Amino acid sequence: MAEWLLETKGLAVQFGAHQAVGGVDFQLAPHTFKSIIGPNGAGKTTFFNLISGQLKPTAGSVHFQGRDITGLAVHERTRRGIGRSFQITNVFPNLTVLENVRLAAQAAGKAGFKLFSHYRTFRQFEQRAEELLQKVHLGTRSDQLAKHLPHGDKRKLEIAILLALEPQLLLLDEPTAGMSLEEVPAIIEVIRELKQSGEHTILLIEHKIDLVLDLSDSLAVLYGGKLLADGTPEEIMNNERVQSAYLGGLYDDVVNG
Repeated sequence: MAEWLLETKGLAVQFGAHQAVGGVDFQLAPHTFKSIIGPNGAGKTTFFNLISGQLKPTAGSVHFQGRDITGLAVHERTRRGIGRSFQITNVFPNLTVLENVRLAAQAAGKAGFKLFSHYRTFRQFEQRAEELLQKVHLGTRSDQLAKHLPHGDKRKLEIAILLALEPQLLLLDEPTAGMSLEEVPAIIEVIRELKQSGEHTILLIEHKIDLVLDLSDSLAVLYGGKLLADGTPEEIMNNERVQSAYLGGLYDDVVNG
């Protein structure tokens, strides 16, 4: 059995003369919660795109459960258990909240979409969707069209859709992005409950330092496309290289909005 659920070896991608990610060696243990932090332009989302398959590396490799998945497409990585959220919500706006999650559960159940079958044929997938909506605190909104949800609830819906795909690894890219201050606590509570369940390994990109310090077992710091440091929250906060590189400026951003 592989020691690491996710591992990258010398992972790099270059756009013209710009090295967006430069030779990153990274490990993530099963059933842990790790956050990736770093200033804007550090390569965090690009690194996520390399893991999930949206981008192909110019060098290095990605390994999941001990297997090299560098050449696999996005949908193949999803089938293997990698679920990815984006900074911009990604839901079907003209379907109900329940239908959004049911379709994902149906796809994960290998039933496909089967457009000419009545959806009641797949009652088990509807039940699964209802369970997941309760899990993300959207049970009372199941019949509402997704486009009518407030932004924070769309984020919850996106997480429910990811969970319906039965991922082992959840890649959450700035889940609080674009939210009002009033909406943030609710999504944090959903993420906290996911961690406490112990069912998933979670890799989070987030700029809110108080959030990542509260939730994370460990932090990885990207700076200039390279892995600057990786350790416990306490180790990272006391790391002089991290502090001198950017952390004071990041705190200023958080404090001053």
